[in-house]
Amino acid sequence: MTENGLWDTHAQWWIDGFTDGVDPEYEEQIIPLAIEELKGFHTILDVGCGDGQIARALASQGSQVLGIDPTQLHIDVARQRGGGPDYRIGSASQLPVSDESQDAVLACLVFEHIDDVDTAISEVARVLRKGGQFSFFLNHPLLQTPGSGWIDDFIMDPPEQYWRIGPYLVETETIEEVEKDVFIRFIHRPLSRYVNTLLAHGLMLQRMYEPSPPEGFLARAPEYALAHTVPRLLYLRTVKA
Repeated sequence: MTENGLWDTHAQWWIDGFTDGVDPEYEEQIIPLAIEELKGFHTILDVGCGDGQIARALASQGSQVLGIDPTQLHIDVARQRGGGPDYRIGSASQLPVSDESQDAVLACLVFEHIDDVDTAISEVARVLRKGGQFSFFLNHPLLQTPGSGWIDDFIMDPPEQYWRIGPYLVETETIEEVEKDVFIRFIHRPLSRYVNTLLAHGLMLQRMYEPSPPEGFLARAPEYALAHTVPRLLYLRTVKA
């Protein structure tokens, strides 16, 4: 299936499960961090905006926000929910804005679904003004590595529970059944692949943040006593040289 085909099929799953206040990772961690990091920027481009929940939060503090997404249902719902931003169908590999027109660009949990990461990052660099900021949120590559997950080891005495990491250095495409009959396509890349591509396009790293999962998420998984020690989110703040 094409890069966007599964999202077109399962867009409602995302809207129902991760937007409009129902997801603690967005509500308690991602949206507050985006507000903190992007406060004061006038023009902001939200790449892969989904239903617009981050775009609305940024618009509410006075920013002029344009959200783009390749999935029509996401754009339709974003427009219905309003809140100030403009929305447009568009691709990360061909951003529908002019050169050096944006004070900041945001991409949240998007690039792990994009095939051509080099073109997408070059597009971010193209549309940013000099000194502009790219706020880059990823599912942590340690989390996203195929074959990773919690292991309950009952061979040990006493039993142990730990996080197993799969073949981290191998760039891999997988289609995961994230819920019954819902399949989403992921591209795993090691962190160095992202950082070196950002640097190659003049996007200099200023901040790297690996927060512990928020309390609302941890409360849903009490069986994993060490879940607070495994980062689910990676945030990189870069600035165009």
